[in-house]
Amino acid sequence: MGKNTLTITDNRTGKTYEIPIAYGTYPTYGAYIKTADLRQIRVSDDDFGLMGYDPSFGNTASCRSAITFIDGERGILRYRGYPIEQLAERSTYLETAYLILYGELPTRQELDAWTAEVTHHTLIHESIKKFLDGFHHDAHPMGMLIGTVGALSTFYPEAKEIHDAATRRKQIVRLIAKTPTIAAFAYRHMRGLPYAYPDNDLSYTGNFLNMLFKTTELKYAPDPVLERALEVLFILHADHEQNCSSTAMRTIGSSHADPYSALAGAAGGLYGPLHGGANEQVLRMLQQIGSKDRVPAYIKRVKDGEVLLMGFGHRVYKNYDPRATIIKKIADQVFQVTGTNPLLDIALELERIALQEDYFITRRLYPNVDFYSGIIYQAMGFPVEMFPVLFAVPRTSGWMAQWEEMLTDPEQRISRPRQVYTGADVRDYVPMEQRGGARVA
Repeated sequence: MGKNTLTITDNRTGKTYEIPIAYGTYPTYGAYIKTADLRQIRVSDDDFGLMGYDPSFGNTASCRSAITFIDGERGILRYRGYPIEQLAERSTYLETAYLILYGELPTRQELDAWTAEVTHHTLIHESIKKFLDGFHHDAHPMGMLIGTVGALSTFYPEAKEIHDAATRRKQIVRLIAKTPTIAAFAYRHMRGLPYAYPDNDLSYTGNFLNMLFKTTELKYAPDPVLERALEVLFILHADHEQNCSSTAMRTIGSSHADPYSALAGAAGGLYGPLHGGANEQVLRMLQQIGSKDRVPAYIKRVKDGEVLLMGFGHRVYKNYDPRATIIKKIADQVFQVTGTNPLLDIALELERIALQEDYFITRRLYPNVDFYSGIIYQAMGFPVEMFPVLFAVPRTSGWMAQWEEMLTDPEQRISRPRQVYTGADVRDYVPMEQRGGARVA
């Protein structure tokens, strides 16, 4: 058997270097070298050394993590080793959040204590309501969420004590508990409705629905089907490895910023249409198509390069997104309560044709989690502006798990990527009266 090393010959100098190869849990998936080992490869003593160049970190690991495993080739997603299919079928969001954060499924006693602790912290300071009232009536709810979560750091200054485990845990509980309250209050503000306070008798998702949709009834009773559907959607969105927003959480957290500031930054990354706003783009695409009979014409436009097929393909998955399979089943249950969303027929026809076309099969473009989630959210009464907010609420547990893991990893330092400089070489300052002529682009 060969050695776990990589031999590199630098043809500039003729020198040969032996670089160690390390492995993650799955050797066929997680073999890597430390790019710092490339620094020894240099032409001269004053040479900086060889770097790796990888825009958007497409093939560069920024950390070692035990939280989430994804095999995009086989369409596998696991939290702490547990298949997402089993968690979606049998778990609750708070149980899954506990698993993601602490590495093991809780016992009954642990889950009851965890649920009670989160429930106890769902109320927000009355001054935070005043902060929310300062936003315009037409402010985007995601912008309100980002701003308000960031402002929480001024209410809990002890959050800066990030090296104290007990203090960190308290902030984790607070954020998981208060993010849905802030999200619901942002929705109520957008709708011009009075705020509905948390109801400690309800489940995590049931209480969220209460704060969103309660009107004049004395006691809000969420529909059990919709409550469970939201539970599953929250489980599916709890974490997803080193995506844009989780990377932002780790990067900001690496400067030892408080978790509220770091999470506001992560939510800012999620806000983008290529990340948390993707399901809104799917919904707008289906509305643009308009009817089932117009799907073939739209498919042709996609193949001609005129438009994009939103909700298909994924940066990681080169197979059917396992979350999309689960959401498709949940959609049927939701529509039995809400009535069928007319966009569903368009989506099903779009999926049927695309999965039969060589154009999409050879490009390994399959439906992702965003393809059906927006249709479900719309059927449940959410405006498209709330879609990234509905993503941010469950992702809070994943962000906090990533933050905690980063802080307790002795190999992690403040994030500081290298660059390949492509600007001008050294130049002398030119006085104003002598400037002019050709410019350096």
